[in-house]
Amino acid sequence: MSKKVLVGMSGGIDSSLSAYFLQKQGYEVQGVYMKLHNLRAGYHEKNLETIKEVADFLKIKYHVLDLSEEFKAQVYDYFVNSYIEGITPNPCVRCNRLIKFGAMLDFAKSLGIDFLATGHYVKTDGEFLYVANDLTKDQSYFLAQLKKEALKYLIFPMEEYKKADMIKFAEKLSPIYKKITLKKESQEICFVDTIYTDIIKKHAKIDMPGNVLSPQGKVIGKHKGYIHYTIGKRRGFSVDGAHEPHFVKQINPKTNELIVSKKQDLAVKHIIASGLNMYINDKNLTCEVKLRYRSTATACEVKLKDDTATIELKEPVFGVAAGQLAVFYDKDKVLGSAWIKTSK
Repeated sequence: MSKKVLVGMSGGIDSSLSAYFLQKQGYEVQGVYMKLHNLRAGYHEKNLETIKEVADFLKIKYHVLDLSEEFKAQVYDYFVNSYIEGITPNPCVRCNRLIKFGAMLDFAKSLGIDFLATGHYVKTDGEFLYVANDLTKDQSYFLAQLKKEALKYLIFPMEEYKKADMIKFAEKLSPIYKKITLKKESQEICFVDTIYTDIIKKHAKIDMPGNVLSPQGKVIGKHKGYIHYTIGKRRGFSVDGAHEPHFVKQINPKTNELIVSKKQDLAVKHIIASGLNMYINDKNLTCEVKLRYRSTATACEVKLKDDTATIELKEPVFGVAAGQLAVFYDKDKVLGSAWIKTSK
């Protein structure tokens, strides 16, 4: 008797190929498309047209799951409120934990389906997550908050493949798949077409001129409104008489002030993070940590207590932002993660 798998299908090439590969491996495949937001006219219709073509090609059933209310409450509102509070959010991490591998996994179980699969580039053995073979597409950082108990239900067919090879394979597979390869690749944050401030200005005033301060509290320039800035940003504000680049070191939303400094003053070696999600039980770690998706992993010592991680970096890192995720790695294995609160 074949195992059943529900494939989260977006209309993109990775999830469409995932359904194909799993069927070839003998799984009984069904698809599911999640409606998460209604921010662009025709967005769902175009995706569903592609999914129907793939489902017809594979002769599989697919479902449409409307999670827009949950998505707004758990992801979209969190995104907006974080920027208003002067924090840099990571909505994809939150969506993966609560929506894609939370509510969508619950839906799979409600159908009596054994596994959930997606087109993410990441590996799992049911106990841990691992870095994908294609390092340029690896998404282990974004999945490091997945609940440990969810991992045993997950399959990632893209784990061994390179994206470039998948494009070539799809072009030869069928006209339907070739057409999908011509689609524009989805952006990192699905509901942001341009820049994040275009979303925030629908909910809050973002153009509010304010003062730029030195680390000592002296007014040294002007900015156009704190929501326009994130930690480490170096443009869009003035610094009187500056001969060197200055970077945003701190955001004070209550006073609409930015504290800026030279790059060397942005270096941090000590980080406090909370909201621990660990795949091991150790309380002291010698490992590496990534503090942003595109950042290089840095060697560190980590002490875990209750829901908090105290991270001591072996080398300084610049521009660490509250609201981003600290992901702990042992080589290619994800040990766990926590949300950055403070750094110095």
